[in-house]
Amino acid sequence: MNRRFQFAVVASSSCLVGLLLFGAVRGRSESSDNTYTHLGVYSEVLSRIKSDYVEEPNMKAVTEGAINGMLEALDPYASYLNADQYQQYLKSKNAPKAQVGLVLSRRYGYLSVVDALPGSPAAKAGMSTGDVIESINKVATRDMPLAFADILLSGEPGTSVEMSVLRVRKSEPQTLTLTRTNPVYPPVSGKLVTEQGQQVGVIQTYSLAPGRAKDIAAQIDALTKQGAQRFVLDLRHCSTGDYEEGIAVANLFMDKGLITYLQGQKVSRQDFDAAASKQVTKAPLVVLVNRGTAGAAEITAAALLDSKRADVVGEHTYGDAGVRKAVTMDDGSAVILSVAKYYAPDGKAIQDTGVAPNVQQDEMMASDDDDSDTPSTGPAPVDSIMQKGLDRVRVITTLKN
Repeated sequence: MNRRFQFAVVASSSCLVGLLLFGAVRGRSESSDNTYTHLGVYSEVLSRIKSDYVEEPNMKAVTEGAINGMLEALDPYASYLNADQYQQYLKSKNAPKAQVGLVLSRRYGYLSVVDALPGSPAAKAGMSTGDVIESINKVATRDMPLAFADILLSGEPGTSVEMSVLRVRKSEPQTLTLTRTNPVYPPVSGKLVTEQGQQVGVIQTYSLAPGRAKDIAAQIDALTKQGAQRFVLDLRHCSTGDYEEGIAVANLFMDKGLITYLQGQKVSRQDFDAAASKQVTKAPLVVLVNRGTAGAAEITAAALLDSKRADVVGEHTYGDAGVRKAVTMDDGSAVILSVAKYYAPDGKAIQDTGVAPNVQQDEMMASDDDDSDTPSTGPAPVDSIMQKGLDRVRVITTLKN
């Protein structure tokens, strides 16, 4: 069976799980009796599987698969870890570890690539947003907890990990062997670009780790002294970092207004407002994003877009901005799930909707018909998002407070 067809079947089954969950949630909202009715249906399905399936099923695997399907339908970043897996997770959580440079979520039961960090082994192997990991060291990832996948991908520097990967433009999976390295994020960079006689400061960061807001502020100051009158903030492939740093970066360009707010079922709403004392420039601004923009960078982009402080140019972002915690079960297992989400000023949960640019522009990539792994020897592809951003920032005017 063609692997893409298999993937489609898995996707369809996952959608069914989602529909069942929707019915359960809807039932809860209508009456508590309906909730128990749905739970009864679930129990009956398990009973029928055990009694009528063509062979004796592995009920532990069936139950864990159902739990993972339920969690994925609610939260693509959630994980269910059995007792043994949770113990491994606790041991590895704070231990120094080398990685292959992948940010992952779950889609249709499999591990999906949010982004391959620039310069990482995964990026050098050509992995990108949307790729699906079918196995890690020959262990199938179907229904594999996201947190456990991180354990398998991490290890000592110099050790290798083998993955079977279904690429966006390939019909069959590829086997990749990557060598783990300690993650190194390129520093914040800045340059002055002359665009039709106007001086534009272009600032790029691939992470919003602690200290990046300070680094971006320093680049703004340096480029302003060089004559920059407008700015482009490049947040493409910026998928890691602290949410507080995303808030701080937005405040560099805002002097008032709501940046974001955090809220959950058991987490009271907490607003994060811009402080005038933290703004460093009022110059016209364009923010660049793509499918690999996630997390803290999405908070920045959403705040600047909704406040009309900047135009956002590029592709729809991935969607990941939630606070997660491990909730332990009586048997020693645990569920890791979002307990609160960050919201854009317009009230949309970033994790659910991502950020939709007000100026859509696809990223220039190699031809979809090119299945070769050989690097192109022709001219470099045009950076269409950057060019659109430079065009856009050239014509916009300084926004009044």
